[in-house]
Amino acid sequence: MEFVWTVNVILAFVLCISFAGIVIAQVLDVAFYRQLFDVPEARKVHQHLVPRLGGVVFMPVLVFTIILLLIINSLFGNDELSKAVGENALPLAYVYCSITLLHLIGILDDLKGVDYHVKFVVQIVCGCLFVGGGILISDLHGFMGIYALPFWVAIPFTIFVMVFIINAINLIDGIDGLASAICIIAFVFYGEFFFMFGLYLDSLVAFSAAGVLIPFYYYNVFGKIEKNKKIFMGDTGSLTMGILMCFLSIRLSHVSDTSALSEHVDSFVLAFSPLLLPCLDVVKVYFIRISHGINPFLPDKNHIHHRLMALGLSQFATMVTLILFNGMLISLNVALSFYVGTTVMLCVDIVIWIALTFLIEAGIKYRNLRNSNEQEMV
Repeated sequence: MEFVWTVNVILAFVLCISFAGIVIAQVLDVAFYRQLFDVPEARKVHQHLVPRLGGVVFMPVLVFTIILLLIINSLFGNDELSKAVGENALPLAYVYCSITLLHLIGILDDLKGVDYHVKFVVQIVCGCLFVGGGILISDLHGFMGIYALPFWVAIPFTIFVMVFIINAINLIDGIDGLASAICIIAFVFYGEFFFMFGLYLDSLVAFSAAGVLIPFYYYNVFGKIEKNKKIFMGDTGSLTMGILMCFLSIRLSHVSDTSALSEHVDSFVLAFSPLLLPCLDVVKVYFIRISHGINPFLPDKNHIHHRLMALGLSQFATMVTLILFNGMLISLNVALSFYVGTTVMLCVDIVIWIALTFLIEAGIKYRNLRNSNEQEMV
């Protein structure tokens, strides 16, 4: 059975890369023909007209690939995939409805703009759908001394965490390649552990999501605007990837309930470590806005990628720096989980994050002071 699932996961990954690459190229042609661009403004990094409809591709390709694999498996007389889908039909149906809802809101936002109040309401509705499908955070695995959560606490807590994660992924999407690279790493990370724990359908979904993002990452980072090859994922992409991240992280957090292998690792750490960078960043940004009496939901340039660019790094160097930092944070958390509890580990993460923030701000002040002195000398 494991061999069959290995073939399915690899095939899903390859098919998603291929289909997404083909469709994104067509979306680019339509976007430039219809002049559907993301217009530059003061808070944005890019200075050119770039299409932001890359995320339109993500959900259709993902769903199409999985359905196509169901057909291929049935033609070859293999029913493992159909059985797995059948056993998870209810939660998958709720997840599909949630992703569809956010996908449509994202398209509307990318084409004409949607008020953030409306997006929050839709995200809360999606959280309710998750809870209806039995997908909720019901155990904190000892974090802050808390284990099993009462049902009446688990429901609002799950909805809050979902809205928080979705917006964290959305807000980290500020420079080329950053959000997509964070998501690719997370999906591959999830996919490997799901497969290790015998949750093959979840692994297939995770690797399929990574496959969808890879061609987008290429066009987003290496595509040339003068050749009409550059594209952004837009809110459609970030919202879709954000809610898919919620689904997989919550599923992985329950691995300890289903797999004996999970005795050797902390599933709660595995589930949420890949999300630490965007989550810590959004906490910092909201704290700064609130402390200055600014609406926390209005955009600014206090995100970690903006601060690194203020330090003098290019977009690409900033993206690489943050991806390496994210990888270091994930590795550190997985390693620490063998020796300390999740509460201590999160404290270590916060200390590292605060130290990094202070170093960056100190570097920006030094750079500005040096530039000011050089201008006075001239």
